[in-house]
Amino acid sequence: MSERASPVFVEAPARLHFGVLDLRGDLGRRFGGIGAAVPAPSLLLEARPAPELRAEGPDATRALAFAQRFAAHHGIQPRVHFCLHRTIPAHAGLGSGTQLALAVARATAELYALPTDAPALARAVDRGRRSAVGLWTFAYGGLVLEGGRRPGDDAPAPLLARLAIPAAWRCVVVVPAGKPGLAGDEEAAAFGRLPPPAASEVARIAHLVLMQLLPAVAVADLPAFGAALTEVQRITGGWFAPAQGGVFAPGETGELVERLRQWGAIGVGQSSWGPAAYGIVEDAAASQALAARVRAVLGAGGTVYEAGFSGAGARVWRGASPVSI
Repeated sequence: MSERASPVFVEAPARLHFGVLDLRGDLGRRFGGIGAAVPAPSLLLEARPAPELRAEGPDATRALAFAQRFAAHHGIQPRVHFCLHRTIPAHAGLGSGTQLALAVARATAELYALPTDAPALARAVDRGRRSAVGLWTFAYGGLVLEGGRRPGDDAPAPLLARLAIPAAWRCVVVVPAGKPGLAGDEEAAAFGRLPPPAASEVARIAHLVLMQLLPAVAVADLPAFGAALTEVQRITGGWFAPAQGGVFAPGETGELVERLRQWGAIGVGQSSWGPAAYGIVEDAAASQALAARVRAVLGAGGTVYEAGFSGAGARVWRGASPVSI
């Protein structure tokens, strides 16, 4: 790597996790999941050659840890200066850790001419151990469905389907202040304590996803999509209730989900462990009005994002300065 090489920029969308498919694993694979990429909030990372490994900006410590892990995997000496211009709120249910890890890995791979395909990046930074939704939204954007993990298999869960979400649909993402969602060792321990759900509920989730949610996206039927998504959230929320104290995360999340529904959102839910909540509506006017209503009641320290869905995954470019700060 030449120290005069131009810097690499990686811009990655947040991911919404809509639900897990199977916590039982009777058929040989466990977890599985469905989710989508949203352009706000997003991560913007700059990486340039440097005499030693350095990082600045929010989440700099985590960025350094991922860079060291990537370098150890490939047996290289990391001499990169990372600058975090924007980050996704940490431990909010929006995939901040996976998007940061993959962005650091992708930028470093670009500088060192190493493989840049998403599964290789994920293995190098040890992401996708349970869910690969964030991996595949980083790679492709849109709505993704992944097929879960086999016991003893370290490969990321395979991508089963990727659909473009209709351009008119919009999403309001709300991140209330409060207790962060589970991550890392705490998340792993929580999964270990969860009782297996009823087989009938697992079958119901599969039926909803395959025969209602995915077809609704394909034909732009938002009411059918919203009905399926809300039902998936109700069922899977029950699965995680023993670990999070209820169908939704503690604090404002449950109330926010209900308000989003009452105020016109056609599909509502909590992303991953929360506390982020979201509501999906039919167009920009509806989402702007919904976002305004939520901002008026949201507690101090909370944030509201309003946008469409990302039609592509992470954007990577080289240049003298970022164009999307």
